[in-house]
Amino acid sequence: MGETVLDYEAEAAHYDRTRGGVPRAEAAAEAVLRLVPPGARTLLDLACGTGLVTERLGRPGLRVYGADAAHAMARVAAGRAPGRTVRADARRLPLPEASLDAVAAVWLLHLVPFAADIVAEAARVLRPDGVLVATVDKDAAHDVGSDIDAVLGPYRSAAAASDRGDLIAACAAAHGLDPAPGTRFTGHGQGSTPRDTVRKLRAGYFASWFDGDPATVETLAAELAALPDQDRPRADPRYRLASFVRRG
Repeated sequence: MGETVLDYEAEAAHYDRTRGGVPRAEAAAEAVLRLVPPGARTLLDLACGTGLVTERLGRPGLRVYGADAAHAMARVAAGRAPGRTVRADARRLPLPEASLDAVAAVWLLHLVPFAADIVAEAARVLRPDGVLVATVDKDAAHDVGSDIDAVLGPYRSAAAASDRGDLIAACAAAHGLDPAPGTRFTGHGQGSTPRDTVRKLRAGYFASWFDGDPATVETLAAELAALPDQDRPRADPRYRLASFVRRG
C-alpha cells in the first residue's frame, strides 16, 4: 500500500488541513476537469473524502456526485455536496451499468490492494465513451530530486505499488477502457521536510517502496537528520492523472 492505513473515520476532522487544503484541491479539480469531455453530464468522485475536491469539480451542465466508504468522511462531504453524496464501497457502487459519463479516482488507487476491482467497477458504471480519470504512480510523484530523495533514492522501488501506471492501464484495457491523454498537477503544500520524513519513515508510511529492517531505518533517519533546513519543505510533488475512455 502507498502509505500506512489511516483510520479515516478519525481523520475526517483534520484531513483537509493536513493534505494541502484548498490550493491542492483546486489543482486536482482543475486537472480532472481538463480530462472530462465537454459533453459529460454526470461525474462521480470516488473516495471523495471530505468533498473538498468534489465541490470544485462543478461546471455548467455537469452534475457531480461523491462516494466514500468512511461514514465520517461522507458526512463532511455531504455538507459540501448536499444530496449528492453517498456512503459506498468503490468496488460495489449502488449504480446501474452504463449510468455515468465520468468517474474520478483521485488519491485512491495507491491506498488499496484491490485497485483492479475499482477500475473494473468504474468501467461497469461508465457509459460508452465515458471517461475514468485516476491518479497513478503517486509515490513516484514525491521523488522531486531533492536532498531528501538523494538519501532515499537507493531504497525506492515501485514493484509493490498498487497504482503503478502500467498495471492500471492493463487492468483498464481488460475491462474495455482505452488509454487517453492524461495530465499532471501540483500537490500544493505536500513538499517534504527532513524532520517529517524521518517521522514517516519510522511510522512505516513508505511501505509500498521501502521494506528496510530497523537498523536501516535508523541509518536513513540519521542521514536525514543531518540535512540542512530540517523544517523547510522541499518542492511539491507533481501528480500524474491518467485517463481512460470506455469503448463504444
